[in-house]
Amino acid sequence: MKLPESPQTPKLIQLLQWIFNPLKLMETSAKAYGECFSLQLTGNNPLVLFSNPQAIQEIFTAPLEELDAKGSAQLLKSLLGDNSLILLSGASHQRQRRLLTPPFHGDRMKAYGQIITNITHEVISKWKIGEPFSIRDSMQEISLKVILQAVFGLNQGERLTKLQGLLRSVLELSGSPLRASITFFPILQVDLGNWSPWGIFLRQMQQIDELLYSEIQERRDRPDASRSDILSLMMSARDVNGEPMTDVELRDELMTLLVAGHETTASALTWAIYWIHHLPEVREKLLTELDNVNENADWNQISRLPYLTAVCQETLRIYPIVMLTIPRIVKKPIEIMGYEFQPGTLLTGSIYLMHHREDLYPEPNQFKPERFLQRQYSQYEYLPFGGGNRTCIGMAFAMFEMKLVLATVLSQMNLALVDNYQVKPTRRGITLGPSGGKWLIAIGQRQKVKTPVGV
Repeated sequence: MKLPESPQTPKLIQLLQWIFNPLKLMETSAKAYGECFSLQLTGNNPLVLFSNPQAIQEIFTAPLEELDAKGSAQLLKSLLGDNSLILLSGASHQRQRRLLTPPFHGDRMKAYGQIITNITHEVISKWKIGEPFSIRDSMQEISLKVILQAVFGLNQGERLTKLQGLLRSVLELSGSPLRASITFFPILQVDLGNWSPWGIFLRQMQQIDELLYSEIQERRDRPDASRSDILSLMMSARDVNGEPMTDVELRDELMTLLVAGHETTASALTWAIYWIHHLPEVREKLLTELDNVNENADWNQISRLPYLTAVCQETLRIYPIVMLTIPRIVKKPIEIMGYEFQPGTLLTGSIYLMHHREDLYPEPNQFKPERFLQRQYSQYEYLPFGGGNRTCIGMAFAMFEMKLVLATVLSQMNLALVDNYQVKPTRRGITLGPSGGKWLIAIGQRQKVKTPVGV
């Protein structure tokens, strides 16, 4: 049966558009073909994008025999490994998900609150008054240190320092659309040692692996029941058969947490700070809410502030960091929106297009946190963390971190945007982030009556 319509441009042109200007490709395709269209990007299987809530619900709730995510995120395999939660399917996916879920919920959040605010204070203290600086670099430093401390329970030492540098380098290798091309073109994945980007990537990954396996081995040699970091919790977790995770499984999940918990949060925080300072009324409302918080409020109270929550939600709506849900591969013929899809077809939700539906989000290109105070959106209408059995496992942690970092920064510092500096969405690997540059300036420390965040 016929697939949904597709742009008439050749496959190579579509792929280049997807790499260099994915938002324009999605917007023009949606304008021409509506809530469902096909793209020819990689391989022989078409990718069908949906921005209809009912269709998204059908994709998220379809049984595994009909739709399966396994193998659909192969672009990430070289970075995350075969056993990453993102790449697993069926029983193995369910097992890993059960083993990984506990560290990101409940009382653990209190311990993370201290880590997040301490690191944020440390990074803020290095800002120079009156000098434009890269807020993205600062947010990357915060998010990387937070995830490393939360995962490993380390805040200093040679291994941590090396890991920090290597992770930054590896992620920077795909930090622009041009550099991200290596991910989409296997022909560019040639190992010429340090003469080629792929060769550099492979050697850096080898060094990261050595550090991760050394840390795992050290923990096995010297178990410490008092440790409560994520790696310790992962190592002590047992599945229904009483089996622990293997070293290779631990390594792949550590890489998944380090990559997913760092780059995405840094981009979201950078966008939030941009919008807050781009719109003075948003900043004023947020500061009023923060200043009215009880001086002895704990981190959970901060994280429940309605306007702060709405600002974070709107940040993730207007430019979602991940543009698509994890694609599902059709295993058995399935009908969605009047189309019957054959095995091998890839089906995905366009998070970006869903978040820009005028019927759900009036004036979708305007940053309006109030929309989240006026309306509750379903999990098929608002999906910055994906959905179904593939919802991001660190969703609660990411939102908690965003809120505490923003509350700490705003209550401590007066900041302003540098005049006439355009900040635009740009591809960073498989994610969408704000363009770089020194477009923020610290005006001075904020004088206030209360300190809602800190100690």
